[in-house]
Amino acid sequence: MAAGRWKLYEAAKQFLADGTHDLDDATNWKVALFLSVSNANTLAGLSVFGDLTNEHAAANGYSAGGVAVAGQTWVNAGGVMTFDSDDAAWVAAGGSLTARYAVYYRDATVNGVVKPLLAVCLLDTAPADVTATDTNPFTVQMHASGIFSMAGAISD
Repeated sequence: MAAGRWKLYEAAKQFLADGTHDLDDATNWKVALFLSVSNANTLAGLSVFGDLTNEHAAANGYSAGGVAVAGQTWVNAGGVMTFDSDDAAWVAAGGSLTARYAVYYRDATVNGVVKPLLAVCLLDTAPADVTATDTNPFTVQMHASGIFSMAGAISD
C-alpha cells in the first residue's frame, strides 16, 4: 500500500542541524504505526517517541515500537539531495492491522535525546484508516520522491 508524503517534525529540523539525526548512520531507524486518534500528525511540540499517543496495539502482527527499516540512502540529482530508505512492512496475523499514520524515528538515545522523531506520514490522503486483513501484508511504501529532499543556495 502506498503512503503519502512524509512531513518533518519541527524538532527534527533542529536534530538534523545539530547532528542528533545522523542520516549516514543506518542503525536503529524504525517506522511505527499510529491510530486516527493519535497526535502523531502534530508537527510542532513533539520531539521524541514518548510524546506520541495511540500507537497501534502490540497485536495482529504488529510489535510495539514498530519495525526496523534499513537501506537509508542519499541521492544527489541536479543539486537536490534526497533521503530515502527501504519500505516498512508487517503481515497481519490473527486479525486486521489498521492505522492512519506512520512515524519514522530513531530507536536509540542520541545526543541525550531518547528516540528522536524524524517524520510522519498520513497513510491515506482521504484521510481514512488503512487496513490489511488477516494474513495480508501492511506495507508503508516510502514516497516515490523519497522521505525528504534538500536543496542549497544557488551561487552565481
